[in-house]
Amino acid sequence: MFKSVARAINFLLGKSFQNQHIFLSSSLEYLKRPRHLNKNYFDYVRLSTLELISNEINKKNLTGNVAELGVYKGKFARFINLYFKERKLYLFDTFEGFDERDVNTEKKKGFSSGSQNFSDTSVKSVLELMPYVKNCIPVKGFFPESAANIKDEFVFVSLDADLYEPIYEGLKFFYPSLVTGGYIFIHDFNNDNYPGARKAVEKFCAEQNISFVPIPDSAGSAIICK
Repeated sequence: MFKSVARAINFLLGKSFQNQHIFLSSSLEYLKRPRHLNKNYFDYVRLSTLELISNEINKKNLTGNVAELGVYKGKFARFINLYFKERKLYLFDTFEGFDERDVNTEKKKGFSSGSQNFSDTSVKSVLELMPYVKNCIPVKGFFPESAANIKDEFVFVSLDADLYEPIYEGLKFFYPSLVTGGYIFIHDFNNDNYPGARKAVEKFCAEQNISFVPIPDSAGSAIICK
């Protein structure tokens, strides 16, 4: 019954929805295992892809930890912590917004103004969101300098730093430490407001002769699998 209603809505309002970048579609109709998704996280594609990937990693018993570079308020990191509850989660961020060094590079290359304000966050407020806070390791500071003493292997990494330089440096840092079968999410790959994200991924992948897969989440992420 619900599918019939959804199809009718698509038929009547599909064009209007598409103009607003909203799509009604079925998903994983024949998957029988229970899935833990939060109805209040609006970007279904991004969260659902994370859940599916976490299932693959955990099912294969891959050894390694997880990380996010560009945590902001921790809304996505919260689910990384949830889906990888037995693993350490490194939270890399200035927790004060964009660093001027990255902004200057962004402007010089003509990618964006870097003017968006992400300073309304803190380590404390992020940790308060985490369901398994004891496994969280906040790493505050300018990346990659902040990661100088991090020696670990990773099964999953989220890069959500928006700007060209930290994304490129993030790929350089994390990809060598990514285990075989691990994944890197790069947010904003198809976000025309931050074209440096795409440039960073394309440059790194060309240098390493590796491929990526774009997905249609809200900001158009790309995924690298090792």
